[in-house]
Amino acid sequence: MEWQPVCRVAELEVERGATALVHGQAVAIFRTQDDEVYALGNHDPFAKASVIARGIVGVRDGVPFVASPAHKHAFDLRSGRCLEDDHVSIPAYDVRVVEGVVLVGQRKHVAV
Repeated sequence: MEWQPVCRVAELEVERGATALVHGQAVAIFRTQDDEVYALGNHDPFAKASVIARGIVGVRDGVPFVASPAHKHAFDLRSGRCLEDDHVSIPAYDVRVVEGVVLVGQRKHVAV
């Protein structure tokens, strides 16, 4: 699977999510204070709704996360793992920035 250009980094608000259709999946894209860019699946498994992009971004114990606006569960932006429930995770995608353009690659395979 190739890298799909999504938007320019400058178009992403810091600590606000944006939604994009990537490889046929709804993906939430986040830019943190330190200009890191992350991509997670937009579907919240607890709320059973596509709301992750509207979540609140923060850092807990050095872990960048997004808290779902529905039930406030926090998901690690790097892996998609739920910080409150180790048995739950959402897809995380490879991201790279080339010449200011955010590219989203394939879904990461996270060890359980």
